[in-house]
Amino acid sequence: MPVTSEATTLWFGDLAAGHGTTSLDSSDAAEFPVTWAARSEGEAGRTNPEELLGAAHSACFSMALSHALAGNGTPPESLQVTAAVTFQPGEGITGSHLLVSARIPGISEADFARIAEEAKTGCPVSAALAGIPITLEASLA
Repeated sequence: MPVTSEATTLWFGDLAAGHGTTSLDSSDAAEFPVTWAARSEGEAGRTNPEELLGAAHSACFSMALSHALAGNGTPPESLQVTAAVTFQPGEGITGSHLLVSARIPGISEADFARIAEEAKTGCPVSAALAGIPITLEASLA
């Protein structure tokens, strides 16, 4: 059964001086302030589309990797996944870098690297981001 998730942004003003809020409607989990400065320069206390995309990518990849590891007979004790999504004003989103630290008893480095790479390819958010480079740096803790 398909699940549709919704988020809404309410924006006031022009791009440079404007501001808004993005709400996670489906879960009602949070509302975030957004500005162009947060997107183009980095601004404390405000988010941007790339940070939200990074949240989606890191969560999706974590799920894909944990599923693949369990299917290998080596379920993880823990995974820490950071997705660093880069935005270049005038160019757009230029990449997503997945940084993974994992605690997985009984797995070899080679098997972990192979499974992590397969999970990167199989992650639905990675598939949605097919137009940008996605890199992976994965290590066992």
